[in-house]
Amino acid sequence: MIVETAGLRPDQRILNMGPQHPSMHGVLRLVVTLEGESVTDVRPDIGYLHRSTEWIGERRTYAQFVPYTDRLDYVSGTSNNLAYVLAVEKLAGIEVPPRATYIRMLLAELNRIASHLIWLGTFALDLGAWSVFLYCFREREYILDILEECTGARLTYSWFRIGGVPDDLPPAFVRRTRKFLRLMPGRLDENDTLLTGNRIFRARTEGVGILDPQAAISYGASGPVLRGSGVEFDVRRAEPYAAYDKLDFRVPTHPSGDCLGRYLVRIEEMRQSNRIVRQCVEWLRAHPGPVITANHKVAPPSRVEMKSNMEELIHHFKLFTEGIHVPPGETYAAVEHPKGEFGVYFVSDGANKPYRMKLRVAGFPHLAAMDELARGHMIADAVAIIGTLDIVFGEIDR
Repeated sequence: MIVETAGLRPDQRILNMGPQHPSMHGVLRLVVTLEGESVTDVRPDIGYLHRSTEWIGERRTYAQFVPYTDRLDYVSGTSNNLAYVLAVEKLAGIEVPPRATYIRMLLAELNRIASHLIWLGTFALDLGAWSVFLYCFREREYILDILEECTGARLTYSWFRIGGVPDDLPPAFVRRTRKFLRLMPGRLDENDTLLTGNRIFRARTEGVGILDPQAAISYGASGPVLRGSGVEFDVRRAEPYAAYDKLDFRVPTHPSGDCLGRYLVRIEEMRQSNRIVRQCVEWLRAHPGPVITANHKVAPPSRVEMKSNMEELIHHFKLFTEGIHVPPGETYAAVEHPKGEFGVYFVSDGANKPYRMKLRVAGFPHLAAMDELARGHMIADAVAIIGTLDIVFGEIDR
């Protein structure tokens, strides 16, 4: 981006924040126009992490692209995986076993809590609260241990498959998850007590970065940013996917539209995700069954089938290697990602890879609102505003 300085008044100056800055949450460059310490204009300069992800997706089979989705918002890998496989299943008409659906929701909600914890810890750190950062990472490590036991990974899971999940939950998974469910509410209350009533924290967030409901809708905001402006929209409720319409949870909102409102929404979302995880665990304990489709064009043979006739086994693997040929058409599938609405749009020409693919990510429209949010505030407030947007540049730049 070329910065024009010809029209600047003597009392104005240009400040470059980023792309390497400790408060940027990614490789973001903000070109900020200042009058003293007051912000008069903000222009985000993005693209430093661009990797042609959608172009790559059009040149890989549907199954091959699943690991790439983890690298979008890399702290919310399961939600990325889920949106992608739901889009393929919707267009191909693939039926997923109920047990696989509940396992997906269980892992996605655990990952939502982990994502919000890393957001809360780094946001507190941006505002000078060091202790909260340590406590949040303590709880997050517990979740990552649980996810690692199931998926074998701690960050980029690539564990969801088109048609289900590759394996059932490990034996100790339910016990460890139930222990976490008992532990988490108290730990959330501790962090809530440390920040919410702190007068320094309130001064840094209350009335700062206000986004009114109409502006939030106009920008295409979603998730905690939209609900922090008082708009009760959650994809899990508005357009239910998986089995969220069978679960009991509340969609938290806050009318203030400021940094504090977005913070409070995320705190309550972690409590609601705790409720969802508990319901998924109880359902899974009572309902055994298959965890992936029996269609071998979509999923490889099971361990039992691997003991069968060798010629049949080779035939199954050939079908799987070629990949599923999705019928011609187009579709869009979205999930309630920790950052907001994350959607995958496909156009299929009947081949085993998309003819066109487009990702609808949550962070891009939120970053577009940065100028409106920061204008008139101090430069230090811009750091707090960026923190409450919870941006990750793996998905914004793609």
